[in-house]
Amino acid sequence: MTKLRSGLAVIGAAAMTLACSLIGSPDKQPALEELAIAPSDADVTIFTGGVIYTGLPETPTAEAVAVTKGVIVAVGDRKIIERSASGKVAIVDLDGATLFPGFTDAHAHLLGIGMRALTLNLDLEDVGSVAELVSIVAANVQNADEGEVIFGRGWIETGWPEGRMPSRIDLDPISRNNPVVLRRADGHAVVVNSAAFKAVGIDDDTPDPDGGRIERDQFGRATGILVDNAMGLVANLISAPSQAKKREAYAKGSDVYAAYGWTGLHNMSANPDDVDMMEALSAEGAIDIRVYNAVDQAGLKRLETSGPRATENGHVITRTVKLYADGALGSRGALLAKPYSDAPETSGLMLLSEADAKALFTRAIAADIQIVTHAIGDLGNTNILDWYEDVFTENPEASDLRWRIEHAQVLDTDDIPRFAALGVIPSMQPSHAIGDLFFAPDRLGPDRLDGAYAWRALIDAGAIIPGGSDAPVERGDPLIEFYAAVARRGLDGTQTPDWRPDQAITRAEALKMFTIWPAMASFQEDVLGTIEPGKRADFTVFSKDIMTVPEEEILSAKPVMTVVDGKIIFRTKG
Repeated sequence: MTKLRSGLAVIGAAAMTLACSLIGSPDKQPALEELAIAPSDADVTIFTGGVIYTGLPETPTAEAVAVTKGVIVAVGDRKIIERSASGKVAIVDLDGATLFPGFTDAHAHLLGIGMRALTLNLDLEDVGSVAELVSIVAANVQNADEGEVIFGRGWIETGWPEGRMPSRIDLDPISRNNPVVLRRADGHAVVVNSAAFKAVGIDDDTPDPDGGRIERDQFGRATGILVDNAMGLVANLISAPSQAKKREAYAKGSDVYAAYGWTGLHNMSANPDDVDMMEALSAEGAIDIRVYNAVDQAGLKRLETSGPRATENGHVITRTVKLYADGALGSRGALLAKPYSDAPETSGLMLLSEADAKALFTRAIAADIQIVTHAIGDLGNTNILDWYEDVFTENPEASDLRWRIEHAQVLDTDDIPRFAALGVIPSMQPSHAIGDLFFAPDRLGPDRLDGAYAWRALIDAGAIIPGGSDAPVERGDPLIEFYAAVARRGLDGTQTPDWRPDQAITRAEALKMFTIWPAMASFQEDVLGTIEPGKRADFTVFSKDIMTVPEEEILSAKPVMTVVDGKIIFRTKG
């Protein structure tokens, strides 16, 4: 492991040296060996045979890109590049597929992605009703040991025929002795049964914890729904995975993401205890995508001691701390300036105090640590923008901080220009919009929708938007995210005036959302994000040209190849 700045400086210097020296004169005529040698054996590997999108406005497409030792050394006309290449040359034929700068998921949870793929817990993502949820739990209880905790994740009640969240009344008849803890898809609420309440000592009279809510019915009885910090009341019932299982899950998450076409992700709320493990797995090749860690609040002290850090290969970087301002819109934990339209008794939850936040912010500035803060509701976002602004004003010597607000889903329209003015980056997940907009009109009413998922307005005001998926909250498919950004329609084509179609963005902007803007949001735009000489050879290859096909065809494209540092880490078989 090396300190961040020196590590990236070495990578950047090496890249520029290679770009200047490893493409020879156009008069040279090397022997091109498409099948005789593998790309790893070649001095120069040329990717060609399909449209190549560079991400550069001056030269948006190219016929070929040449790579050596993980670095892009030439981009442009195939014949010129082939004549100019020196040494052994391998050709990677795209066979009509389309190559892009490496797609980066700017907000995801690597451990959770791997855990979901390993099916270590009940996967409730596709559950379509309370009745189906109960049936799945009942089947698992039958095979469980006495007293064993049943844990699952992924349910979301919007669209269910019952029109409500599940409750302990639903779960009690099928699991009287086994505690049941089922986390909602957004990760900000759980439903538990009475056995779980009994195991941790919760009853109808248990007070709400700070920053949390125990949902109660009209008679004051706890329903089994615990929101945000109230989830901590049952945290001890959920066993943490072993170190061996974590290693397996991190490696699996990397494999899953490479197969989707992602070359990297910004790993949110990472456990600081796991950073050494991720660095070791990257060195071993078990994690072969790039990982930009935003550790949870407990990691601040460690980063103050170590400083921002990066592995020698630059694939795992840790320089960021993730905080939470409020909860989620679906579970009504997002903090709103006025009450929820469909639940006027609540306005959501604030999970972070102003005094605590500003103290943390000041420490982060002193240690050159980036802050990213989860904020979804309009008041939650206003508060964080206000507090960032106050701390920036108090520290005028600090510059180029690139602090972020994660999600920025519901904004007071007056706050939209403040992001660019303050240099604050709204990190957003397009699939949240096309999922939430089925129920957001009920939560927010018509007026607040003007500032909801406001990609167009934020970009027009000068902000950049690194795009993510929030997997495993969402599927984590880059093609779904790209489609959501440009179509602003449900996967079934749904769109109404409430969806504010005018907030969709162009395909050129969507490409930036998953390439250069995540690079900028992680201080890596000098080495990632576009296809040009001197940058690292990270590429995403899809079967269709998603920049030109009809919108609905974006979803039928397939990942063909994923390349990190010039190495093919995923390739479609056949």
